[in-house]
Amino acid sequence: MAKNLVYIFLLFLSITCFSQYTFKGHIAEKVSSKTIYLSIIEDYRKLERISMEQILKKTTTDSLGFFMFTGNNLSQENRIYRIHLDDCPDTVSNSEHFFGSCVNSKSILFIANNTDTVEFPTSFANQALCEITSTNNSSSSFLEIDVLKEQMAFDFNDFRSDANKKLNSQKWFKTLQDFGKKLNEPLAELYIFNFLSDKRNETYAYYQKNITETTYYTELGERLLLKYPNAPFTQLYLDEIAIDQKYSNLKNSNSGTFKWILYLLLTFSIFLNIYLFLKHKKFTQSIQNNAIAKLTEQEQNIVEEILKNKTNKEIASEMFISVSTVKTHINNLYKKLKVNSRDEIKQRFQ
Repeated sequence: MAKNLVYIFLLFLSITCFSQYTFKGHIAEKVSSKTIYLSIIEDYRKLERISMEQILKKTTTDSLGFFMFTGNNLSQENRIYRIHLDDCPDTVSNSEHFFGSCVNSKSILFIANNTDTVEFPTSFANQALCEITSTNNSSSSFLEIDVLKEQMAFDFNDFRSDANKKLNSQKWFKTLQDFGKKLNEPLAELYIFNFLSDKRNETYAYYQKNITETTYYTELGERLLLKYPNAPFTQLYLDEIAIDQKYSNLKNSNSGTFKWILYLLLTFSIFLNIYLFLKHKKFTQSIQNNAIAKLTEQEQNIVEEILKNKTNKEIASEMFISVSTVKTHINNLYKKLKVNSRDEIKQRFQ
């Protein structure tokens, strides 16, 4: 029994020691000496960039456009890799070569480990780096996700309104997150997360809301810890989520506090307006009472007739006095009330 365990251990050790990867493919043209780079991406926020710090190896194509990377120095765990075809002309600067700025340069992202054989054949339309065949079921996950992202972009562009953005954000967040979980590969979920939480995308505003309403992001962190406990991208994700959740909670808290403050200010404003209105009414009534107290009975009667919009002649007829007497009383009213017209008298007593 002990001898069998030793054999099993030696077999396992030999497999581990002699395992190796092979990444190979063809470019569209049968041209030699095209530069091909192999890169590893540990920071998922740099998935769209090509830089020297990511590059592991480089090679050139043979006369048939074939290239291959092989060795045994990669991680035994899955990682994100990129094959990058540098098809820039010789006149382009070195920085543009490395950063893939040339329009003819192509690249493909894939998942692999030290034991995988991954092939990149030209497609039916003779396009390079568009298809993957692999011994690793997760290698082509990013290509499958990209298909969904194209469908999402179509939905967002179909009708560009706030209502459509909100509806599609809710739909596609769930669709992409559910699809990522079904792939059973946290690296694929990181690829989706990087897209949905990108500040440049239509989805970012909804991400800020979604992160406080679902446990998905915490669960993804747990899946990363379980499968890739020591990987740098795991800690990067956990740190980023902790910051985003804290910020979103603080923002929502401040928003709730602001709403309460706004409500209290509105209530205070209503009561203040009511108070000022009543105070003004009381003040006006006091002025009116004081003004009436200064008037004789005859002058008060004339004021009442003026408020009824009667002319001097009509007032004289109603009170059985002459028109000149009415005019005298009105002039006295002007002096006592400190007004200059019948309209001002109406404003004072109405």
